[in-house]
Amino acid sequence: MTHKLVVEAEERMKKSLEGVRREFTGIRSGKATPALLDTVRVEAYGQPVPINQVGSVSAPEARLLVVQPWDKSLIKAITKAIQASELGLNPTDDGTVVRVPIPSLTEERRRDMVKMISKLAEDGRVHVRQVRHDLNKDIKAQEHDGKIPEDEAKRLTADVQKLTDRYIALIDEMLKKKTAEVMEV
Repeated sequence: MTHKLVVEAEERMKKSLEGVRREFTGIRSGKATPALLDTVRVEAYGQPVPINQVGSVSAPEARLLVVQPWDKSLIKAITKAIQASELGLNPTDDGTVVRVPIPSLTEERRRDMVKMISKLAEDGRVHVRQVRHDLNKDIKAQEHDGKIPEDEAKRLTADVQKLTDRYIALIDEMLKKKTAEVMEV
């Protein structure tokens, strides 16, 4: 029987893992990926909206993104929004689509990005460990109050440790993949 506390802990750890995955998706490697433009907001109909709500973003080639606007009148706004973003991209438009060439990263920029993703991964690991800490505190408190027997508390603590190790290993695996992707020339 899996204890309710362990199930809750796993949910929280899963959220940490997803948070790290989301952060990694927005980080530019040398490859073109539609998720790269997820943070770009386009001024459309009087308000800033995510780029994927004004057109479709695709990566037809390894170093090119193409934004196909649903409303052609927004083409200039899309181009301007991509230029204004802090992604360091230089889009061009031909009146129907916006082409965004993805430049190669310099060695120095790659190293900076590896530092940044390492920090994001560490933040994720810290969050997972915090969940473990909170849960172990709950287990101790319940044991102290006589709600769970000592052997059950020991088993739960061991289960929580296994869970923690598993999620930290998953974060480390994502870090390894993303680092390889960023360092790939």
